[in-house]
Amino acid sequence: MSANTNFTITLPSYQIHLGCLPKLTYAQKVLVITNPKIAGLHIQRLFETLDAQEIYCHTLPDGERYKDFTSVESVLESAFNHRLDRNSLMIAFGGGVIGDIVGFASGIFMRGIDFVQIPTTLLSQVDSSVGGKTGVNHKFGKNLIGLFHQPKAVYIDPYFLGTLPQNEFSAGMAEIIKMSVCFSADFFKRLENFKKESKEELLEVIHKAICIKAKVVAEDERECGIRAALNYGHTFGHVIEMQSGYGTYLHGEAVGMGIVMANKLALRLKLITQNELEAIKSLLEKFLIPTSYRIADVNAFYQAFFMDKKSLHSRIKFVLPKGIGSFCFRDDIPKELVLEVLEEFL
Repeated sequence: MSANTNFTITLPSYQIHLGCLPKLTYAQKVLVITNPKIAGLHIQRLFETLDAQEIYCHTLPDGERYKDFTSVESVLESAFNHRLDRNSLMIAFGGGVIGDIVGFASGIFMRGIDFVQIPTTLLSQVDSSVGGKTGVNHKFGKNLIGLFHQPKAVYIDPYFLGTLPQNEFSAGMAEIIKMSVCFSADFFKRLENFKKESKEELLEVIHKAICIKAKVVAEDERECGIRAALNYGHTFGHVIEMQSGYGTYLHGEAVGMGIVMANKLALRLKLITQNELEAIKSLLEKFLIPTSYRIADVNAFYQAFFMDKKSLHSRIKFVLPKGIGSFCFRDDIPKELVLEVLEEFL
């Protein structure tokens, strides 16, 4: 497989294009939303491929802490100022924060207009750009306000990863490891031998991760069943993000720590072995993903689970590994057992 190979993955309502960013031609107004860092590094490359009736650019501050209503209002103001209409298009050009905000803003602007995802981080390329989840954070929890709004298309160009800092790359690998643990033991073994320096191997890993995510999303677009397995590590990770103010850890870093916590619970339930637990932790550490976290208040951490949108009828729904390559959902775990696991992180 050549590093220049292009792939097209077809979902029910749109396509995901993996490879060099193609010529993008639109017969309507286009509003590109990005952040200052990505604009400085890559906006010229995007503009060289983009042709539209009119093109405007709007920048948002960089970081998870800005994934809020203020940023959404900023995008909407820009759309109104540039007189976008119901036939116009928004382009999300950045990481997962930009993608979530633009997806949400485009979904509510004039009751919904088209948007395109051009993700520039590994995490957004393999995870958040695929599936139509959009939204913003709230003081009560992560992604509690949003909607499902599928993009018109997703363009994933590995070129943008060339300027990615190490911690951003690690955050993306946490999501890839998550998918391998839940869905493919063979993929997990491949990651154990993966060398990120190989562009060819990296392209193969991205392709495999996207294929897994796309298949799950196609089966369960609105997360009523199997798609919830993609939340492995997130129930714990979202609490970590919330309690640290959405600024201390990248999303993928929090997911990595959440995976370690979920695995401790799975071990107590005899769903995984000690060797499997250690293998997953070693793979996380191979890619410099943080695996330790200190909980300040166990009871407060536990109560925060109930603000997660995956909890129903006052029952916490955990996604837990069942060996490596499979998973299960559990909403029947006694509070005492969960607290015992959390106390290991005091």
